[in-house]
Amino acid sequence: MGRVVITGSSGIVGSAVAAELHASGWTVLGWDARPGRWTDHVGDLRDPALRARALAGADAVVHAAALHAPHVGRVPDEDFRSVNVEATAALLDQAVRCGVRRFVYTSSTSVYGHALVPRDRAVWVDETLDPLPRDIYDETKLAAETLVRAHEALSPVVLRIARCFPEPRPIRAAHRLHRGVDPRDVAQAHRMAVDRAGVDGVFTIAGPVVFTRSDVEELWRDAAAVLGRRAPELVAVFERNGWPVPERIDRVYDSSAATAKLGYRPVHGAASVAAA
Repeated sequence: MGRVVITGSSGIVGSAVAAELHASGWTVLGWDARPGRWTDHVGDLRDPALRARALAGADAVVHAAALHAPHVGRVPDEDFRSVNVEATAALLDQAVRCGVRRFVYTSSTSVYGHALVPRDRAVWVDETLDPLPRDIYDETKLAAETLVRAHEALSPVVLRIARCFPEPRPIRAAHRLHRGVDPRDVAQAHRMAVDRAGVDGVFTIAGPVVFTRSDVEELWRDAAAVLGRRAPELVAVFERNGWPVPERIDRVYDSSAATAKLGYRPVHGAASVAAA
């Protein structure tokens, strides 16, 4: 174990990651523009003095802070570049100067962009799918990924996390079937990425999936039939709660690479939304 700095530590993802790493024995120091339970340094990611102070003595960095998709159109594109790209570059340089051994970057499945649009079948989304950014958020997250991966001395890992923000329970449950993830599973993935220093690369992080790649055509035509065959117990959960069973599924996020290389095993799927 050691000392880990987490940017974005007051957010949904950052705070979940902080709690997970603290529970596993890491000394956690959080950094965010807003105060929070896990936030020790409050200030702008672009502040060089704060950056040097925050990373001093760090063994690992989890970089979750960013401007996100809801900010698109509300803040200038230059701010996206400044926060998501330039500040990431500065953080990486500081990490090298401070002797950080591990850098985990929290990216998003949103970087796949236009590649997520189905034609005659659901899109199977894993690391082999080429990203096609569609807005400034996607562009800057992908640009930051490139910067992170170039810093080989930091043994970098990029985690492209699926949808995990608060939504009404029926929508959240439906998304957990194929394109969502619980923050607790996201936190698990980050802990494993921090701990497994011998593994680097890019990984898609989503919830448990009951589908296979052979289902993609039928998922686009009749998702309810596939669900009834693959996971009748989940159909029963939806029916008990009065939630509509999806008739069509447009994409499936596959985390099998993270399972194979990081040991990631998501457990909080659609049923856990009902149980919450």
